Order: sequence, then C-alpha cells, then structure tokens
Amino acid sequence: MKLGLSIKLDVTKIDKARLFQGAKGTYLDLTTFIDLDQLDQYENNGFISQSVSKEERDNRVQTPILGNVKVFFNDSQARQQPQHTQGFQAPQDRGVKPVIDDFSDDICF
Repeated sequence: MKLGLSIKLDVTKIDKARLFQGAKGTYLDLTTFIDLDQLDQYENNGFISQSVSKEERDNRVQTPILGNVKVFFNDSQARQQPQHTQGFQAPQDRGVKPVIDDFSDDICF
C-alpha cells in the first residue's frame, strides 16, 4: 500500500535542543499519527510532533504539535474502488461493442 502525504510544519515551534548532529547533517526526529478514517475540522488526517525518548514517554512528556498531515493519495482505496472518467457514459446498444484493451500489469508508469 502507498500513501501520499502532504505535510505542513511550523518551524518556529521546533525545540532546537532536540536537533542532533548526524554523519551527513543536522537531524530532528519527528513522530506522526495518521487516522485514515477520520478528518479534523481542517480535513487533516493527523499531526506531527517532535519525538520523545522512552524515558520521556514514561514520564508523559509531550512536545508541541509542529504541524499537520493530510493524505492526498491512498492506493488501497484506488484498488478497491472502480475508477470512472468524469462525464463518461456507457455506450448504448446500437450493435457496436466497446473496445476493451488487455493491458499487462507489467507496464510501469
């Protein structure tokens, strides 16, 4: 399954003390929770916050919400629902049969 996510962050809320130096740059661990079945009032599926350590989780430390996540693509829904072309009408029976091409699943787009 593939999901396409749109993410908006308010970088002014980042706790810069949680930034750390890695081998190839400066990093920030983030956590997101996504609910595909429920949207908030702004049609977001979830939020993003800075990650906390296990010890901090045990002590119920919460970091501020930095932004929101919106799912704009979900291929599991695309597989389950038939795709229709807007404005398409099935041909009426006038002795003409519609052409159906047999496309292979091996074609990569």
